[in-house]
Amino acid sequence: MKLKYILPILVIALFTVSCSTDDDNSDTILNEIEGLKKIQDLTNTTHTVELYNSSGKFETGYNAISLRIKDNASNHYVENASLSWIPVMQMPSMKHSSPKSEITKSLGKKTLFEGFIVCQMANLDGSGWSLKIDYSIDGIDFSVHSEITVMQSEYQNVASFMGADDQRYVLALMGPEKAKIGINKLKVGLFKMETMMAFPVVADYKMTLDPRMPGMGNHSSPNNTDLSYNVADKTYEGNLSLTMTGYWVLNLKLLNASGEVLKGESVTEAHPKSSLYLELEF
Repeated sequence: MKLKYILPILVIALFTVSCSTDDDNSDTILNEIEGLKKIQDLTNTTHTVELYNSSGKFETGYNAISLRIKDNASNHYVENASLSWIPVMQMPSMKHSSPKSEITKSLGKKTLFEGFIVCQMANLDGSGWSLKIDYSIDGIDFSVHSEITVMQSEYQNVASFMGADDQRYVLALMGPEKAKIGINKLKVGLFKMETMMAFPVVADYKMTLDPRMPGMGNHSSPNNTDLSYNVADKTYEGNLSLTMTGYWVLNLKLLNASGEVLKGESVTEAHPKSSLYLELEF
């Protein structure tokens, strides 16, 4: 075959391989957010930080968030970055933050990062909250900031309260993600309001659990276990037994490391619900 025919064929072959590679990368990145819904974008002149979760919105309580950073010039997603965030709610005369995790790289993902934010309250119209994300790429610092909408959850999945030790705590329901009839792993986060902007995790306390169905004679269920601290993921875990579908109240008592009750009461006929509780329906 003459050279003048070989060269065009080589060019076409190279172009085809290049296009296939780009498409493969694009598909890989796209699959990293499969099953997630976009909440919103936070944008500056250089990047767009995309926020995702399973519902596509922020609500009161525990919000597990996935993030990725897009370079606005190239439309490519950043694979390596260090990120931190600070959520803030502006009240009429003051402002405060909320419990939150560190942001880490999602396991097995190239461009996805993850963390959680616990929103302990909300305005009726979802206003009042903002989110600032600081991040560093190749030693260069960036920041994005935007208002976010936080809606009130239908059920009480978070409680902010003053304990008997005159400390303010935030308690958040983190699991089960999907409740079922039978034994469920109940996961709860406990945080102390150290300052208006700092909510560290509280370790080595204990919570007693008494789930009840108010609409069914306030009956309980067998084989529940109290919640103890899990050092690995810094949450409190126990077994939650759900014997039927419907509305459940998870009555709790919080005890400190010395066994002193900080909040909550035992359920009795005269006292059908603890002052410390969470709700779920399935």
